[in-house]
Amino acid sequence: MHVTAIVVAAGEGRRIGGKLSKPYRLIAGRAMVLHTLDRCFEARSVDEVILVVAANELARCEALLNADPKLRQRPWRLEKGGDTRQESVLCGLKATKPETEIVVIHDGARPLVSPVLIDRCVEVARREGAAIAGVPARDTIKIVSEDRQVQATPDRNSLWEIQTPQVFRKDLLIEGHERALREGLSATDDAMLIERMGKPVFVVEGERSNLKITLPEDILLAEALFQSSRGS
Repeated sequence: MHVTAIVVAAGEGRRIGGKLSKPYRLIAGRAMVLHTLDRCFEARSVDEVILVVAANELARCEALLNADPKLRQRPWRLEKGGDTRQESVLCGLKATKPETEIVVIHDGARPLVSPVLIDRCVEVARREGAAIAGVPARDTIKIVSEDRQVQATPDRNSLWEIQTPQVFRKDLLIEGHERALREGLSATDDAMLIERMGKPVFVVEGERSNLKITLPEDILLAEALFQSSRGS
């Protein structure tokens, strides 16, 4: 089965601050997006990677990737993203080759994902059609109204914090995105599009270290995790 990973890195990352776009912020001396691509290419199941970036970052990103020794001879392609994450994923999906059967969707801002986790998600998606990484919620979660009143406290045992990678059969994911376009639906992740069709989505236990870089302090934590992995 041909597996294509779509790495989504088209967002501005406003919450992290600074003038440099988030995918190009340095972590352990290397641009965040390069770490993410490294992990995807280290997964045994991945045949190629499509990196989706903002239109105004195409030239900068292409220069960065071409200059990187680790990416030489690697099968990567760049695609222009859309105004939303959902649109950016669809741009990457349209750019996949006809032979692609399994699609891995991964956040460019999750540079610590392990290749093993990617491979595990791909294996489940091959068997079941849709697989997403997640970890059980550790904190108590409250449903809160707009005026900050607690409405309910769901049972924590049934709550999971969902990550990427999210892996799907290509035909299933295309069907989900096409339906969303027809019906004007928006989703915060691709799994929601599959859920809305009534199709099963299976959760693969993820990794606490697979954090999404969102705030400045996340970079400090990522630095520490990279240094720890190098020293182990």
